[in-house]
Amino acid sequence: MERSGRLEILAGTAGVATLGALAVGAAVRSITRRTPTSVDPNSIEDFGLIYDDHASIVVADDGVPLAVREVGPSDAPVTVVFVHGFCLRMSTWHFQRRDLAEQWGDDVRMVFFDHRGHGESGQASPKSCTIPQMAADIEAVLRSVVPVGPVVLVGHSMGGMAVMALASRRPELFGTRVIGVGLVASSAHGIAEAGLGRGLQNPLVDAFRLSVRQAPRAVEAGRGLTRLLMAPVLTAGSFGSTFHSPAVAEFTESVIQRTRIDTVVNFLRSLEEHDETAGLVVLSGIDTMVACGYEDKVTPLPNSVELHNKLGPNCELIGVAECGHMVMLENPAVITAAIDALVQRVGGQ
Repeated sequence: MERSGRLEILAGTAGVATLGALAVGAAVRSITRRTPTSVDPNSIEDFGLIYDDHASIVVADDGVPLAVREVGPSDAPVTVVFVHGFCLRMSTWHFQRRDLAEQWGDDVRMVFFDHRGHGESGQASPKSCTIPQMAADIEAVLRSVVPVGPVVLVGHSMGGMAVMALASRRPELFGTRVIGVGLVASSAHGIAEAGLGRGLQNPLVDAFRLSVRQAPRAVEAGRGLTRLLMAPVLTAGSFGSTFHSPAVAEFTESVIQRTRIDTVVNFLRSLEEHDETAGLVVLSGIDTMVACGYEDKVTPLPNSVELHNKLGPNCELIGVAECGHMVMLENPAVITAAIDALVQRVGGQ
């Protein structure tokens, strides 16, 4: 089914004008957010909800254990596999897990997992902390947890890059097993030139790289100071300028702070050098969705516009006004609805 993004003028003239300049004519659905108030609607939110779900361990090809959670029956008509981003963990899909489980019931199964070196998954060797290896890890999860049936992959940030890497390395899976893909706040290339890459190009980060290689235990022992110094690099652009939810902000910060420093540094080279544009040719043959916040400074909106343009008419592009890189936490209703729409497009319901 062919479907392109569309522009609904809901964000005001300024937002539409800005997006129009960035999109260079691409059609983007613009979504407004609620006006911030002094009350945090997420103040009593249980961000650990996902850890009550069915748990299992998938052993990657090189022996690294990957922590997995599942929601929904194994014989559901379609399975959605969620792939989180850099320095994060599966619980950053909290709102999607909470709301889609209620909405989908037994019609759709959801699978979440932590990347190597992240969350509850095992630590990995420096050489294996690469986007291509993460693509292999996605395939390992599919083989073990979703051996049969149609799959939709949804990746955020580095998770989206891993999905694109899987497409370029295992194209035969797409259109057969994998029937839809969602890319949230991601990029096919260019991280070194914009967004996160600019923050990584400084002497402090270079010093951490050297320290992790030469004295990893010392770096981890001083993790409090290290995280304090690295925080501006890791959290820059997480949220939009008008975002108001201390609970979500604290949750996001805690997730980043709990990521091992050697994991952070070991993935940097792959992030800087990655180029997954070859995978876009494969993905252009299936239904896709691309979403990004207008104020994302990690993987800026032009990256998503480029993805949309290369993925073609089967791709829906969604620009989310006033949101940053953590758009699925900042405006969860929009991203949840976009994922649901993608699943419906591919015939999952």
